[in-house]
Amino acid sequence: MALTLVEIIEHPIAQKYLRRSGLNHAIRVAEQALTLASRRGLDADLATKAALLHDIGHYEWYTDGTWNYEMYRKNDIHAIKGAERAHKLLIRLGEDPARAKEISLAVLLHTDSYLPPGAINRTPLQQLVHEADTLEEQPGGLHHYEGLTQEEAVHRLAGIDAIVHRLSHFPRLASEV
Repeated sequence: MALTLVEIIEHPIAQKYLRRSGLNHAIRVAEQALTLASRRGLDADLATKAALLHDIGHYEWYTDGTWNYEMYRKNDIHAIKGAERAHKLLIRLGEDPARAKEISLAVLLHTDSYLPPGAINRTPLQQLVHEADTLEEQPGGLHHYEGLTQEEAVHRLAGIDAIVHRLSHFPRLASEV
């Protein structure tokens, strides 16, 4: 049986770092990724896992106890740390190593904020995660601070898992998502 989003969120490492980066944001990006993957005929399992984990590498940038968005924008490399953290977590949870690598690369390339200016040539999965994240952004990084209980998170992720499961068994249903 495939690793589920609920199994991922129940792991203490995921809870710690997804809470730090905004659990509600991570789930909203996973919901967007499910819709985009369905429309584009891409692997919804890979897309939703990469979307859920896309910000797992966030560091808290504070100055005198206050979030410093400008410091974050100028200095953050969360996608690099996130790719490593996501890969380690997925392998630990039993994800297929090749799929864990593909998910981790999508986490790595969901943003280009840490790279010198220039174009990134993303795969369709990497582009999807980038777009899903962009759709959910709010000015000043506020999307990272919307609260969500663990129970609500599990409920929403179980819903995504159910749809991904159906799509993996009945791919023609993708147009209905």
